[in-house]
Amino acid sequence: MQSKLLSRRDVEFLLYEWLDVKALTARPRFQDHNRESFDAALDTAEQIATELFAPHNKKNDQQEPHVGPDGAVRIIPEVKQALDAFSAAGLMAAGHDYEQGGMQLPYVVDRVLAGYFTAANVATAAYTFLTMANANTLLKCGSPEQIERYVMPMLEGRYFGTMCLSEPQAGSSLSDITTHAEADGEGRYRLRGNKMWISAGEHELAENIVHLVLAKIPDAHGKLIPGVKGISLFLVPKFLPDGERNDIALAGLNHKMGNRGTTNCLLNFGEGKYRPGGAAGAIGFLVGQPNHGLVNMFHMMNEARIGVGMGAAMLGYTGYLLSLDYARNRPQGRHPAAKDPSAPQLPIIKHTDVRRMLLAQKAYVEGALGLVLYSARLVDEQQTAETAEDRERAARLLEFLTPITKSWPSQWCVEANSLAIQVHGGYGYTREYNVEQLYRDNRLNSIHEGTHGIHGLDLLGRKVALKDGALFKAFASELRATVDKAADVATLAAHANALDAAWRRVEEVTQTLYAAGDTNKTLANATAYLEAVGHVIVAWIWLEQAIVATSAEPSDFYRGKLQACRYFYQWELPKVHVQLDLLDSLDTTTLDMQDAWF
Repeated sequence: MQSKLLSRRDVEFLLYEWLDVKALTARPRFQDHNRESFDAALDTAEQIATELFAPHNKKNDQQEPHVGPDGAVRIIPEVKQALDAFSAAGLMAAGHDYEQGGMQLPYVVDRVLAGYFTAANVATAAYTFLTMANANTLLKCGSPEQIERYVMPMLEGRYFGTMCLSEPQAGSSLSDITTHAEADGEGRYRLRGNKMWISAGEHELAENIVHLVLAKIPDAHGKLIPGVKGISLFLVPKFLPDGERNDIALAGLNHKMGNRGTTNCLLNFGEGKYRPGGAAGAIGFLVGQPNHGLVNMFHMMNEARIGVGMGAAMLGYTGYLLSLDYARNRPQGRHPAAKDPSAPQLPIIKHTDVRRMLLAQKAYVEGALGLVLYSARLVDEQQTAETAEDRERAARLLEFLTPITKSWPSQWCVEANSLAIQVHGGYGYTREYNVEQLYRDNRLNSIHEGTHGIHGLDLLGRKVALKDGALFKAFASELRATVDKAADVATLAAHANALDAAWRRVEEVTQTLYAAGDTNKTLANATAYLEAVGHVIVAWIWLEQAIVATSAEPSDFYRGKLQACRYFYQWELPKVHVQLDLLDSLDTTTLDMQDAWF
């Protein structure tokens, strides 16, 4: 029976027919692999996700974690059972070196493995993703002792990890954090402060929890350095190497609309509830150099942003498959021209408007998955390409695309979830069906790892101009190469022309924005810029897929790809011109609005 988590046929198309993942096996790091080993890993992930993650997804949502009378967090037992199976299968270290217990799978394949678990149960899967991102950060920035003592147990699934950035008073404005760390004279630091929205921050699912914490080291005068330059990164474990409980206290659990099965915590560091070594203050170990915390944490954050995009795509994807199945099996109504009320009712997929909603979902979720996997393939290129030139090219493309890879799926796959509910009609917003939970779970992703507004500012205010526009130009070169290929295919030439015109308009508008001479005016509508550029990039993703589909032997699968591409170019790409016109006018409507006028 076909999985309702993710279409395996689509995965195979993206990995093997479009992204040519098999070509990676010619490189030394992946030379032990072939398509059979990749498929075996996919089989394992799908089986564990289907059998151990998906069955408790609804229970996880309805019986969310809570604090017991003894102060310990209570979580349904199925969560640990699923996580233990995940770790036992070696999936925590799937992309890591053999010497670290890994499989040395390409990152793009590893992302598909992760996708199955997100689609099955995003709340349980979150514990694994945070741990892997934590471990990867320490592998890049940590000392050999930190790696041996903390990373290896995380890759084995014995320890879990978190990222502790936000604070109640600071939110995303990390320059305003007040958590501080003072050296204790023994090569360690004592941390004091509060961290908010810490996913997986407290539980008893693992032997230890490894917190990566942003904090400031006071200067020689005892004052905190203003801004982000004074931020350092610390490893602060729940249990210290000697087994003593560190001074980290759960102040409370946040209760969210989605991802309810993941503990989300307010943590107090150094309040004195626990006194390691006989004194208050959470003991932490500096990771990397002082005042380089944000740079080091970005190793984790950029990986997490690709992960958020993948998670959003997967929640949209499984919602699409569920609504497709429902539409094929739910009889209701007749064609408008049918006059006989005694005639059998039709499956609702026969109704044009239902097909519109399904086709929109298909265009959103398959486009989003293509975008995320393309970005993941760039990670492999950046790390393993044979020439420095190819590695640099991949790095530039990846840096440019990351804000889009995170934000576009987080916006449009939530729209897909909304359409999935609509296809179900009144059943869609009842808890007996899964689509309403998928919508709630996915709605969080537009805030996770930076809001649309933050990524719009990053794209327009930073990425576009970085290295004298090198990132922007690198992507333009890729897009134009695709346009040239598609222009030679009769059935795709119109799409190629439309994409070329849209990108030329993006280039013109970008120049207009940078010529404004006023940073506030340039960036006033950065979110609209993010949305417009995102739509153009996904149109490019669809044209890439369509080129492959037109060269294959015709079948329903490829016809579906071409029809989804046609939908995106007829219904979605034209929307960007309205946004680009607004941007080109340097509209200041929102900039001019005053607080008192609301």
